[in-house]
Amino acid sequence: MVPQPRALLVLLAAASSCHVTAPLAELPPTAREDVVETLHGVEVADPYRWMEDSEDARLEPWIDAQNERTHGYLDGLPEVAAFEERLTTLWDYERISMPRKRGPRWVVSRNDGMQAQSVLMAMDSLDGEARVLFDPNALSEDGTKALAGTSFSKDGRYMAYGIADGGSDWNVWRIRDVERGEDLPEQLDWIKFSRPAWLHDGSGFFYSRYEEPEGDALLEVNRAPKLCFHRLGTPQSEDEVVYERPDHPEWSFGARVTDDGSWLVLSIRQGTDPRNRVFLKSLQHPEQPVEELVPDLVADFSMLLSDGDRFTFVTDLDAPRKRVVRIDRNHPEPAAWEELVPEGEETLEGVSVVGNTLIAEFLRDAQSVVRQYDLEGAFLRELELPGIGSVGGFGGEREDTETFFRFTSYTDPGGIYRLDVATGEATLWRAPEVDFDAGAYTTEQVFVTSKDGTRVPMFLVHRKDVEPTGDVPTILYGYGGFNISLTPGFSPSTIAWLDAGGLYAVANLRGGGEYGEEWHLAGTKLRKQNVFDDFIAAAEHLCASGWTSPEHLSLRGGSNGGLLVGAVLNQRPDLFGAAIPAVGVMDMLRYHMFTIGWAWASDYGTADDADEFRALLAYSPVHNVRTDAPYPPVLVTTAARDDRVVPLHSFKYAAALQHAQSGEAPILIRVEKRAGHGAGRPMHMLVRQAAEELGFLMAQLR
Repeated sequence: MVPQPRALLVLLAAASSCHVTAPLAELPPTAREDVVETLHGVEVADPYRWMEDSEDARLEPWIDAQNERTHGYLDGLPEVAAFEERLTTLWDYERISMPRKRGPRWVVSRNDGMQAQSVLMAMDSLDGEARVLFDPNALSEDGTKALAGTSFSKDGRYMAYGIADGGSDWNVWRIRDVERGEDLPEQLDWIKFSRPAWLHDGSGFFYSRYEEPEGDALLEVNRAPKLCFHRLGTPQSEDEVVYERPDHPEWSFGARVTDDGSWLVLSIRQGTDPRNRVFLKSLQHPEQPVEELVPDLVADFSMLLSDGDRFTFVTDLDAPRKRVVRIDRNHPEPAAWEELVPEGEETLEGVSVVGNTLIAEFLRDAQSVVRQYDLEGAFLRELELPGIGSVGGFGGEREDTETFFRFTSYTDPGGIYRLDVATGEATLWRAPEVDFDAGAYTTEQVFVTSKDGTRVPMFLVHRKDVEPTGDVPTILYGYGGFNISLTPGFSPSTIAWLDAGGLYAVANLRGGGEYGEEWHLAGTKLRKQNVFDDFIAAAEHLCASGWTSPEHLSLRGGSNGGLLVGAVLNQRPDLFGAAIPAVGVMDMLRYHMFTIGWAWASDYGTADDADEFRALLAYSPVHNVRTDAPYPPVLVTTAARDDRVVPLHSFKYAAALQHAQSGEAPILIRVEKRAGHGAGRPMHMLVRQAAEELGFLMAQLR
């Protein structure tokens, strides 16, 4: 038998043998109001509409009472203490990002193990001494202010950096003189989802910003951003508006300066629709109007490089699994495009341009494959990877001779490899040292058949000595949306679950990007039920194959995955022994009325359309809570400063579940006060929440 960490074994065994039941306080009262509106001839009740008002005097006391009840229960579970001890050990290892060359320096992000936030470090050479470039831990006592992004001038002298406060998507940007280690006086506010694009002379950069909100900045709808130019040393009030489209308030602008510094390339997106337009603005002749290279919303275009008037893109136009094409701005019609890398059997996830080559990352059944081509698309080689897993990285400039990538899997914490671009030879540069035996675990891939016959892949990860006995505590994880692929990746919380004898299963559902745009579209709008059917099929497979049974099976997911958990739990409460829907989109009839929610209509549709309304109403978690069947234990999690999926979704869903529950199982909600949608949480917060979630699940499933 492969040994488990002793503390985890002893405490979990004690909890199991003693049948410890944590105390559960009485439910706090939750007001239900007689709010009914008629949509497309259908009366829809919304008894918790009051929770949408952040100023409602009832809301904060309700949150506090729910948190007190939840933490009182979780604190009484010995499984939580056991997992917290093990997770503290697992997470306490040095984590370093892939090095990036910025001017004359190399830059890495480093965490010594349990630091609240990682520290940005600079080195004169890869084997040189690292010095602190920026330490976000100095920004707040509780570690809840985080570095949200950086962008360096071409010569590396200046670094623009964004700060997120308490998990909000709103960022405040400053500029640091790297040579002097001092910040310039200006501050840029009201920025979301934007990364600065520098002029090559370092005099300033382009960025996108919103108008200052008139109401609650964590709830107000975000529309009509403006693309601006900031010149160093000047206040934001003097920034020039380079491009805006008040006639299309749903458009957003990403900007990139071309390799020769001649053009500003605008990627214009409409919400989260994967398709985009591409416009060009001359930087040599700024008085000239913007050129519409790709004027219509027909496909996804991601620019790789430019040569004068020729621009190379990855696109899925006429290629659902993507291809690489070259477009001449003088002849932009598709018939004149040059195809460099044609669509293949695998899905093309991304391409980097390094050392005058194209390094292309593909997915084959959700596993990474990497191939190298010259700039004309001629195949050079397929890179040899350490095993079944995921790669990321390959950053750099066109003239660089080396680049770095990280290889990771569910049981590999992610070694960083140095790639010689000319030869394709990869050597290990840095490997983390984590307190676990990677050889004690195994990963396999199975395929399940969904309701309509679609073949859906699923990864199964477990200790080698854990066998399908029908009672293995199991977490089934999924996402299924927005063209996002779930590929193997390392997490200390996964290892802790495996240590405890659990099975971790990840289903690659429709709606994701694992098999290209067709796979994505098959899980959107009127076809969203396919995603839930895939997840249910995965759960049924885990039971039918002998691994587990409903009382030992849990489901878990976050954001769009939280919606997935809520919808599937409503449809099949009998199939699961516990559930954790995290920061989920739960009110599908009103999600588009808050912050950036409207942008998700490309995946969900909206209740404004009659057909889409009926599809949304059929699965919306808030509107489909059942009173005819008991729910298993549920831990709903959200955060007070989540301004992406605003917490009212989770408030409403938890309240509806608590009101409808006909069984004895606990329905809990956990609200983190100083956090947002997930990014930037300090280490102590990550460890504690993971311990509470794993402890909650293990207590229900063993």
